[in-house]
Amino acid sequence: MAEYAAAADITPSDLESYQYAARLVITNDVITATRPTAGALRSVLYWADTLVKDFRELFGYHLEATAHQARLIRRIDTLDATQQALFSARNGRPFDRRRLAYLCLILASFQRSRVEIDLVDLVKYLGPSANAIAGLGFDATVTEHKRAVVDAVDWLVAHGALNLSEGDAESWARDPDAGDALYDIDHDICSTLFRPGRPIQFLTSARGLLETDQLGSGRREQTLRREAAARRARRLTVETPAVYYGQWDEETAAALRSEALAANMERFTGLHVERRAEGIALVDPTGRFTDRRFPGRGGAINRAAGLLLAKIADLLEDPDTQVVRARVPNAAEQLDELITRIDQGMPGGSEAIAVPDAARPYSGDGGPLQAPFIEQTVLDGMLAELFDEFGAESFTDQWKHDAPGLLAQALVLLDDLRLIQRTPGGALVLPAAARYRNIKAAVPNRGRRDGQLALDLTTLLDEDGS
Repeated sequence: MAEYAAAADITPSDLESYQYAARLVITNDVITATRPTAGALRSVLYWADTLVKDFRELFGYHLEATAHQARLIRRIDTLDATQQALFSARNGRPFDRRRLAYLCLILASFQRSRVEIDLVDLVKYLGPSANAIAGLGFDATVTEHKRAVVDAVDWLVAHGALNLSEGDAESWARDPDAGDALYDIDHDICSTLFRPGRPIQFLTSARGLLETDQLGSGRREQTLRREAAARRARRLTVETPAVYYGQWDEETAAALRSEALAANMERFTGLHVERRAEGIALVDPTGRFTDRRFPGRGGAINRAAGLLLAKIADLLEDPDTQVVRARVPNAAEQLDELITRIDQGMPGGSEAIAVPDAARPYSGDGGPLQAPFIEQTVLDGMLAELFDEFGAESFTDQWKHDAPGLLAQALVLLDDLRLIQRTPGGALVLPAAARYRNIKAAVPNRGRRDGQLALDLTTLLDEDGS
């Protein structure tokens, strides 16, 4: 089966422009005349016809592109915790369940007959709807409820669904009786933002959000199954920081190993595909093709995560250290665990949805993925050593008295980046973490930045440039 050729009709002189447009579509949930930047929509629309075809054939995605916005409708065949990062407040904190619920109720309250709405009226619609939901509710005298409304409205403003024309949401949050804000409603953007693939009110489990290929065993079905596996492999390559062969079924693992897939993804995105014995990763040296830049000059969590990797590398390379290796849960097991946790929050419980054995990933021909296991007590000791070495002040006022909290957040970041796998009692160190074994930490600068000691991280590349 020949690999579908991406950007087949694009000339070499135009390829960079096309790749830039493709990266814009992949990395932005919605593109408008002003979001993410002025000119981004124009760049996408110029190549819209070819992009629509390539996204459909390569990934099974549908690109909607109009004169006013563009959005990629993804096919969801797996879930992961990082998808929540699409919804976050201005300070970068992911939405909790209250904010997600308020966001949905606010969108549902908009009527096509209204072209504008003020915040006071919006809350009048929101209150009864929220109070009708057990465990949610809305009370204008509760500060956290008001902050949740402001965060949801700010998210809609950032995505172009609302446009502030007068007033200030913060003034309303301080005093709902005196403050107010007036917004223009863009109903087209609202419809674009909320487009579920199926009626969610009838779902009994989060598994119902997923799309699976239910195919038979005939010759034609076998060909379709290989094509579906190839599309899944391409989706994993662009959506996941690192993909490990041993966590997927044999057909998907075979597609991931294909040189044709690597060449195709490089031509489509303009990035470099790094292929290793354990898996594959799409690498962007500029750091612009990601929602999590690592390593870098980020906050204390980013720095602590990088320094932990250096400590872990020293431990694993110590010949006197006995390291236990354990099997990493495969993709199906991780999906089952996440869906179970999501379903526990559904009102009235959930009904289990059986998954056919053929749809469950299993270890490929290379065997299950094995990784070193680092106990939680060892990780605690590593962070304590970092605090002693660099001083608690270098980890900012927020964390200098909360080493356990900083460690927990650093491990979450490394887990999201597929560098570790958190497990009860510790963490499994995944192969991609070896990329950062040469991370070096500079001693905190004598100068201070924003009132805090600065701590810089520099990545030293391997000899092969990776």
